[in-house]
Amino acid sequence: MTSFAHQAAHIDLTALARYLDAHLPGFKGPIEAQKTPTGQSNPTFLLSSPSGRYVLRKKPPGQLLKSAHAVDREYRVMKGLGQTDVPVPRMLLLCEDESILGTTFFVMEFVDGTIFWDPALPELTNAQRAKVYDEENRALAALHSVDPAKIGLADFGKAGSYFARQRDRWTKQYRASETERIEDMETLITWLEKNEPADDGRVSLVHGDYRIDNMIFAKDASRLLAIIDWELSTLGHPFSDLAYQCMQWRLPNKDAMRGLAGIDRKALGIPTEEEYIAKYCERMGLSGIPSWSFCLAFSFFRLAAIVQGVKKRGLEGNASNPERARRSGEMVPVLAKMGVGVI
Repeated sequence: MTSFAHQAAHIDLTALARYLDAHLPGFKGPIEAQKTPTGQSNPTFLLSSPSGRYVLRKKPPGQLLKSAHAVDREYRVMKGLGQTDVPVPRMLLLCEDESILGTTFFVMEFVDGTIFWDPALPELTNAQRAKVYDEENRALAALHSVDPAKIGLADFGKAGSYFARQRDRWTKQYRASETERIEDMETLITWLEKNEPADDGRVSLVHGDYRIDNMIFAKDASRLLAIIDWELSTLGHPFSDLAYQCMQWRLPNKDAMRGLAGIDRKALGIPTEEEYIAKYCERMGLSGIPSWSFCLAFSFFRLAAIVQGVKKRGLEGNASNPERARRSGEMVPVLAKMGVGVI
């Protein structure tokens, strides 16, 4: 039995088929389920049935950090964005009845495309690489241009003071999952608190984990079909998404990290960080990004705190992929050091 099939056994397929038959129009069982290697935080399954293929995403089992693994929020934001220019999968069903599978879950359409795991895109041509990055940029600007109130998401988060609230939240999350003292994290936490820029009033929907492997592209790389993994989405500051994605230009391309540092981007047709930001500013009608160093340092801190939580779940056996979780935990001091390097 493969590891995917073994983990799929954690879903009661009979109970799930019975529920979908009653609540999902057009569904026909029985179901086969395969756990995907993605969904490190929230277990994700590809469902196959006579009526087609679907994707199920659920909360993990075990003791969870407060406000983490909010699959109901993922469902809500993608449902709302389905009526905009932001590419997302079509939402089919949300089940908050934990008696069915033990945790809240949702079902969405299966998007038949390609996920790129390496931002250097070695499998593509220069023209295709340029198109992929332009599509990422276009979709990010489209997301930040959406009026949350018009799609029923005016209450999807608190407006204003985003960086202050997020710093406080992720500091608490980091402390709750801390396994050792990391001096660079202590330095970052202190510096971010002392150097926070004044709130400029910008508020938009933010994805929270905007990176290339959370996107599904057409198989010929011509179009971004869907942005996935919206667990960290909220109302926030748009520059946080931009800085988070731009970390990849600084991260090394080795081991658990997949970045663009040390790669000849011009030779590959990949824009520089400066070119990517300039194109975003052009689409958003901005003259530049103020407090860029703060935004980047904040992003390194936040990602380090997120990965620390994954590491802790791996150590406790609650991660979707425990071995991968423990390996990714090795990134925490590296990320913290890079954040300190920015400041």
